[in-house]
Amino acid sequence: MSEQGKNNEWDSLWAEYTKSLENWKSLFEQIQKASKDMQSKFNEVWDKATVESSTDTLKLFGENWQKALNEAGMNSFKEFGENWQKALNDSNTASFKQFTENWQKALSSSGLEQMNAYGEMMKKFAETWTSMWPKSQ
Repeated sequence: MSEQGKNNEWDSLWAEYTKSLENWKSLFEQIQKASKDMQSKFNEVWDKATVESSTDTLKLFGENWQKALNEAGMNSFKEFGENWQKALNDSNTASFKQFTENWQKALSSSGLEQMNAYGEMMKKFAETWTSMWPKSQ
């Protein structure tokens, strides 16, 4: 192969790689934005729930959510369960706020496992919410 042909091959390969990298970066940014938006809405729900719900309701919700997470069989929820239990035992607004702050810090670490765990937690949150407060038809 001529020198020009080799250069064209490398240029083509480089162009394909940079296009793939740009696509990955774009998707990563979309995931970050979607995660931030979802976390913001979760925080709004949680703030509203701590103001308008009884401690018993929060405790029942937490128990149901934790049960759903355990049934999903995800090991990464052990710390979540321990922190949640502490928040339930202390059962005050500051404890619940500390729980959500610690949880957000734990989930902000990088890696696909954390991203999958976060998605599964939020899915189970939504399922628990729906089971406790079904939409009226």
